[in-house]
Amino acid sequence: MERLVEVRGVSKRYGDKLAVDQVSFCAPAGQIFGLLGPNGAGKTSIIRMITTITQPDSGQIFFDGQPLSDRHQSLIGYLPEERGLYKKMYVGEHLIYLARLKGMSKANAQQAAGLWLEKFKLSDRWSQRIEELSKGLQQQVQFIATVLHQPRLIMLDEPFSGLDPVNTGKIKEEILALRQQGVSVILSTHRMEQVEAICQRIALIHQGRNVLEGELEQVRNQFQQHRYRLKYTGPWIGMQDTPYSCTELGPGEMAVSFPPGHTPNDFLACLLAAGVSIRSFEAEIPSLNDIFISLVQ
Repeated sequence: MERLVEVRGVSKRYGDKLAVDQVSFCAPAGQIFGLLGPNGAGKTSIIRMITTITQPDSGQIFFDGQPLSDRHQSLIGYLPEERGLYKKMYVGEHLIYLARLKGMSKANAQQAAGLWLEKFKLSDRWSQRIEELSKGLQQQVQFIATVLHQPRLIMLDEPFSGLDPVNTGKIKEEILALRQQGVSVILSTHRMEQVEAICQRIALIHQGRNVLEGELEQVRNQFQQHRYRLKYTGPWIGMQDTPYSCTELGPGEMAVSFPPGHTPNDFLACLLAAGVSIRSFEAEIPSLNDIFISLVQ
């Protein structure tokens, strides 16, 4: 795994509040990494340290193998949870201004802003003030400002907050397209369905500490509880004299669980020997939301 961002034993305190406590994780290059946790877990504090807005009290952060410093700012795009557009500025003017802060020339910024606005079907908003846009359109403009300078890493803090399904879909499509182009993304959210849809690797932060990290599918398999769902045709045989627990879910459908030491193959062999016609048999993999709740409660 090629690491773009590596956080090693990072802590951050605000007065008496220990917001981040010895957190470590790696965000791979060219992937979407989910930084998860309930409200107040410390996610935003971690993001602000990665974007060099604040500094860790202890520990280190590395960007592409080098200690993180101010010189990496132009390689990072940041969409904060608290939106930060200047309401009196015009859309085009604002995008050019923010892109130039990241080191782009005025000509390149103007060209890139035009292309991105066209992609979002916002070209006619170039000379409109930010305050005249709806909340959803302002969010799209701020997303464009985040990616306009072609950063290697995009930090997104609750990017879908307050968006309707249409605008959520637009931004999600662009995030996936950027990943296809090799851009790395760190997505901070507590919306598990969004994470399952687009992330490859996750870390779960709770009370300032990371309690889980790994590839999404590996994490889900790790929390599998050996429960299965069976669909069949024909009569059902009794399983009273077997170690398997079967609960009827509906006509031709059963929930099955196994005790330790027994495998799905053993169960299926038992059914086949009894003449049960099997239509489908699959493991019940817990959702990320179920795992999240079980870990933070």
